[in-house]
Amino acid sequence: MNDSPWATEPVPAGPAYDALVGPHTRPMPIVPDAAGRDFDDREARDRGAAAEGGPPFRAETPPQEPMPSPPPPPSPAPQDPPPPPQKKRAGRDLRAAIGVGVGLGAVIFASLFIVKAVFVGVIVVAVVVGLWELTSRLQEKKGIKAPLVPLAVGGAAMVIAGYVRGAEGAWVAMALTALAVLVWRMTEPPEDYLKDVTAGVFAAFYVPFLATFVAMLLTADDGPERVVTFLLLTVVSDTGAYAVGWRFGKTKLAPRISPGKTREGLFGAVAFAMAAGALCMEFLIDGGVWWQGLLLGLAVAVSATLGDLGESMIKRDLGIKDMGTLLPGHGGIMDRLDSLLPTAPVVWLLLAAFVGTG
Repeated sequence: MNDSPWATEPVPAGPAYDALVGPHTRPMPIVPDAAGRDFDDREARDRGAAAEGGPPFRAETPPQEPMPSPPPPPSPAPQDPPPPPQKKRAGRDLRAAIGVGVGLGAVIFASLFIVKAVFVGVIVVAVVVGLWELTSRLQEKKGIKAPLVPLAVGGAAMVIAGYVRGAEGAWVAMALTALAVLVWRMTEPPEDYLKDVTAGVFAAFYVPFLATFVAMLLTADDGPERVVTFLLLTVVSDTGAYAVGWRFGKTKLAPRISPGKTREGLFGAVAFAMAAGALCMEFLIDGGVWWQGLLLGLAVAVSATLGDLGESMIKRDLGIKDMGTLLPGHGGIMDRLDSLLPTAPVVWLLLAAFVGTG
């Protein structure tokens, strides 16, 4: 007898063992964790089944689900129809601009052909308002304090002196106005003195002195007709530039200064002004000839365009669109004087050369 604690009783063999163990055992499932092991297990079971006379064991392979087909490419979104081409539009209220222009024209023509002195008063009012707009924008945008009081008084004196004493009186009034600006500015602190008086002298020359030539046109025997010629040619030049440039303009004339102006518009201004000049010299000016009107119209178109570009340069430097809002559809007084001011001395000089100053 074996007394070892590790001794065990003998395990019965035969049917008793099978009856005891068999019902509690079952084959271990095959886990196909790797392709090689799964293949070896199936091959061993096939050999065992063949030895027992049965068919080879074959594990059923689960049916493979079909691969989903890729989704069809999205259909392109329907294209919106292109917007209809928009017509060019003016940047201002055209009806208001026409109404204001007609009203100003009526005042000018009535004062011209009734009493000349009334028209001189119209020039003085336009000069004073223009100086107020210019000096106000300079102070608002640049901090430049050009003294308005001596400019307004000297500007009015300049226009009246030009009408009464001609070019000599205009020059004397201009010199006295500049001196008054220098003295007036001395009543304030010296900071920015040079900048302020320089702007003041510039304003005195730019607005009232150039406007004095309109009053000098009026002193001739056919003075009202000369003023009408001056105004008509300037307006026709601007109208021709607008009409032709709006319809055919493609090539920019001065894009950095005034992007709206085109070379085609300049050609329109020249053509319209030359035609109007020939008619005015032939039918309005005493002793005038049509070919003189062609030269006059050409000069007016050039000076009006340069004047417009000059004020556009000033407004761009100040960062503003208009000098004021006094005239609906036009802006301020200075926005209407921009092409008139530099054109006045040109018309006065050419008419004096063609038919004299009498």
